[in-house]
Amino acid sequence: MDEGRSIRPAGSPSHGGGPAGSDLAELLRAGARGDENSFARFYDLTSARAWGLALRVLRNPAHAEEVMQEAYLKAWRQASRFDPNRGSAIGWLLTIVHRAAVDRVRSAEAATRRDQNFHESVQTMSEPDETARVVEAGLDAHRVRSAVATLTPMQREAIELAFFGGYTHTEVAGMLEIPLGTAKTRIRDGLIRLRDALGVER
Repeated sequence: MDEGRSIRPAGSPSHGGGPAGSDLAELLRAGARGDENSFARFYDLTSARAWGLALRVLRNPAHAEEVMQEAYLKAWRQASRFDPNRGSAIGWLLTIVHRAAVDRVRSAEAATRRDQNFHESVQTMSEPDETARVVEAGLDAHRVRSAVATLTPMQREAIELAFFGGYTHTEVAGMLEIPLGTAKTRIRDGLIRLRDALGVER
């Protein structure tokens, strides 16, 4: 799947009740085997519902499109994890979309708490770190997003929960089901990597 392609909702599903769940499941399984055409068909048949859900949660077309991009990329990468015994293919996809949309909402709502969390995290580190100072000084959001993209998946998950989601280290550990020390390590290492990506001097 081309990660650079902009994902937009396809046309509304054809009349007649839409595709059967078994058809979607088979397309998803084929996508898991690397069949891009099958996954593209899966997208065409599901994107209208996914778009509607993202838009209802976010109420912003631009944000909904970004969430669609994230959700379908995640679905493509994790298609092999789909288990038809645990639910339908469309239900599996919409769960991914809903989580991505809710995460975006939480990110926006946590903006006022982000600076405080950065400050507290910097205080717990053994060496001075200027990342929080740069962000607090008004570093433009595009550069921050680009820097976050350089993190490993585990670091990014912990950083997004802690600073963009507004959760404490203890809450992050509980949500990720990892020890508190591991959560702190991922956040610390992520901050160091962010600092390097942002070009902040040590």
